[in-house]
Amino acid sequence: MQPSAAPDLADLAHTHARPAHWLATATATAAVVALAGLLQPGPAGATATPATAAKPAPAPEAAGVAYPLDCGGAPHKVAERASGDLDGDGNPETVAVVHCEAGSGTPPSGVYVLTRGKQAGAPARVVATLVAPELLKTVTDFSVRDGAVRATLLGYSSPDVPSCCPDEKEQVSWHWKGGAFVRTAQAEARSA
Repeated sequence: MQPSAAPDLADLAHTHARPAHWLATATATAAVVALAGLLQPGPAGATATPATAAKPAPAPEAAGVAYPLDCGGAPHKVAERASGDLDGDGNPETVAVVHCEAGSGTPPSGVYVLTRGKQAGAPARVVATLVAPELLKTVTDFSVRDGAVRATLLGYSSPDVPSCCPDEKEQVSWHWKGGAFVRTAQAEARSA
């Protein structure tokens, strides 16, 4: 048998694993992974652009709207207004508390929901009457929060109650449900 011309593998330096070898291998592997993370390929072929969310239209303005309010020739006044998305379509509606201007006294309020027309630039229009002025109610503590309209209605138990001193107080709210505004109330009587 003849001795092999190849060196004995046990004598080669790279066959003996030392801590320095492991450290060099780990460093080189980390560098390759980091470089691969930085050098990502570009998009392949045609790509779809991400859909941008449609920006909601601004809330309708309460001024200049034709309210279903008979003021006998006197002007009307928008006493309060608040906006919010009441029907969940992503666009805000405006709720306006409106009454006829009077020289004195407290005229009854109407509460109206306004929305924009479907066409761009369409004026605001009344889509719901929550409180009709014929009910002879005065609206206080009015707000739009969490998709609901909230208000306190002051009224009269009989025609004999002086108009200066409403003797009924009712906390009410309206929520959009099944394609209409649904009113919920908690009556609270007050003494005259």
